[in-house]
Amino acid sequence: MSTQTFLLPDVGEGLTEAEIVSWRVAPGDDVAVNDVLVEIETAKSLVELPSPFAGTVGELLVPEGETVNVGAPIITIASTTDAAGPATVGQSEHGEPDAAPDAGDGAVLVGYGTGGHVQSRRRKTAAPAAQRVAASVGVVAKPPIRKLARDLGVELAAVSPSGPAGEVTREDVVRHASQASVFRNIETPEWGDVREERIPAPQRSAGPAGPPRPEAAGTVSPATPAPDAAGREETIAVKGVRKATSSAMVQSAYSAPHVSVWTDVDATRTMELVKRLKASPDFADVKISPLLIMARAVIWAARRTPMVNAAWVDAEGGAEIRVRRYVNLGIAAATPRGLLVPNIKDAQELSMRELARALEKLTLTAREGRTTPADQQGGTITITNIGVFGMDAGTPIINPGEAGIVAMGTIRQKPWVVDGEVRPRFVTTVSGSFDHRVIDGDGMSRFIADVASILEEPALLLD
Repeated sequence: MSTQTFLLPDVGEGLTEAEIVSWRVAPGDDVAVNDVLVEIETAKSLVELPSPFAGTVGELLVPEGETVNVGAPIITIASTTDAAGPATVGQSEHGEPDAAPDAGDGAVLVGYGTGGHVQSRRRKTAAPAAQRVAASVGVVAKPPIRKLARDLGVELAAVSPSGPAGEVTREDVVRHASQASVFRNIETPEWGDVREERIPAPQRSAGPAGPPRPEAAGTVSPATPAPDAAGREETIAVKGVRKATSSAMVQSAYSAPHVSVWTDVDATRTMELVKRLKASPDFADVKISPLLIMARAVIWAARRTPMVNAAWVDAEGGAEIRVRRYVNLGIAAATPRGLLVPNIKDAQELSMRELARALEKLTLTAREGRTTPADQQGGTITITNIGVFGMDAGTPIINPGEAGIVAMGTIRQKPWVVDGEVRPRFVTTVSGSFDHRVIDGDGMSRFIADVASILEEPALLLD
């Protein structure tokens, strides 16, 4: 029996560090090849790291909440197979992830997340007390569904299961969450006696840091705000998704000259179409919302004004404008871990049903924190649905590498003049920001007008 040391691998994103979010194993656990060892957070997404070998967990070298560099040792495992001596697994000498030993169907490369498809075969251990309380005893649900429920603030015991075996599905959780107010998690706390609260800055370590610190009385987890004698302020360490988002937004705001335009729209016929699609047997198993019509409208309008789907590129021979003849449609998604902008590749080729399915999958994956780096790269134009937060309009910041972003406001009944008469209609506001280096006022105005025309009369999509 030999001891293997697993190094934090480069998970294929070209990143240099990651935070240890949660260990899925404990010292003494037996693990098999491809069992999930740990969940890490990079600047792009959450990733589950599978074990490259079988054996018994020895020592967890990095505590939860700590950020470490790629190549740092994070765990030791006493291998059950014969070996020539201690070894390290995680990267080759060229920086590429080593391949995991053959484990039959479902094997993955070391350092690449399994997305929840690999079932853990390790010995069951008792969960911490806090996790046992939150487990909703008596409710049948897979671990990813339980995590989704925790992130959305949903009590599993209150969810009506629809799974074939009586289990709660992800659709059940999302449906239950959507029935609550978008402000369900916003509470007004008491001022209290503590005047200031701080979170310790993330420690960076390239070597062993010992096992996770116990959550005993009087101790504070590295990821938990640490109160002091003040209580009037809170300091939050900027890292992970928030760090990447802030860097991208600053880069965009100070490199692309933003210009914003907007218009009010009578979206009554869009709401009527949404109602018909929801009642259609062809869309019975797909979530339908006004965002679907908005997405089709943006794709249609981008074809008519290609410059909104272009990008400004600083090249060695001089700047150039790159016009894309395809649409990788980005959808800004507010997730428990921060803002993500995954995109639907070649959205222009999808039917209405296929686009609805892609939007549903994108939303669910983002809410679970499982959006991959590849899903966030290569976007050409973005939609941000601020209407779900009750907002009418905004001036969004363009996603880097793109020339336009469109905001869809809330849809509510308002008085509207129709044929000389004031009638109640479903009205929304369509706004957008554009890179003025790429597109001028006439083009951006024509594009927004085209999007508005589809929301007013979706039958134009038949053109």
